[in-house]
Amino acid sequence: MASPDVLLRARPSSVRIFTRAVRTGLGDLRTNYTWWSWSSGWLLRCLMEVAFFGLIGLLLQSRDATYFLLIGRGLFVGVAETMWVIQSTAWERGTGTLPLLVSAPGRAWPAFAGRSTQWLPSAVTTSLVSLVVLPPLFGFATTAEGLVASVLAAVVSVVASYGFALPLAALVLRRPSWRNAASNVTHNVMGLVCGALVPVAFWPAPVQWFAQIFPVTHSLRGLRAVLDGDPDAWGALAVGFAVALGLGAAWFAIGAWMLERFAEAARHGTIDLDA
Repeated sequence: MASPDVLLRARPSSVRIFTRAVRTGLGDLRTNYTWWSWSSGWLLRCLMEVAFFGLIGLLLQSRDATYFLLIGRGLFVGVAETMWVIQSTAWERGTGTLPLLVSAPGRAWPAFAGRSTQWLPSAVTTSLVSLVVLPPLFGFATTAEGLVASVLAAVVSVVASYGFALPLAALVLRRPSWRNAASNVTHNVMGLVCGALVPVAFWPAPVQWFAQIFPVTHSLRGLRAVLDGDPDAWGALAVGFAVALGLGAAWFAIGAWMLERFAEAARHGTIDLDA
């Protein structure tokens, strides 16, 4: 029988597991998409969605509303894509890899979390293209400051929202039939209250407080400050990004803890991995 020291050395570190899982996730992304299918299928579909909301602003004959909707939905479309973390985590059951993940040496959360990063490059690019390409088509000029803020906002919003999605993914692992409903309800509720379609101040105070749990609420607020030319725009942007990343990290930690609890329960036989 191997000594405890040998077993400890054989156990891979969380960083190594996460890195390998990220590579596996990127492989999954390349399998799901080619550049042509992604750009002509997914990206074009997202651009049409953002343009639809811009057209609502034109229908209202309000230039301010048009710009508000283009920026809000342009940033949020990548955040919505990030919610695919919920579905892809539950797919481990369908592919038959879940028993291997929970029985392998090392912690389980880096494997789940790393595989889920496959959506991040696509989501960041989708948001950034939407923010850069569509406003000029509706007659809004893009400044150098606006471009920098948009790039940063797309990255921060998607990364922080990935952290937010992880606890939901851990919950859905226990009820995989909920995966699509959980993802759709989450991103629709988030889109309604985070300031993407209407200002957060439009809602009653309890809803405004509820909106603060979403990282994108804060990153979007900072982006709008820069694009609207507020006097302390970059200060507001820095604060918004800091809060968004802080929330994302907190949600990520909760999700990692929940995934470990799920793995422990599965190892003790209290969860049917074949269900």
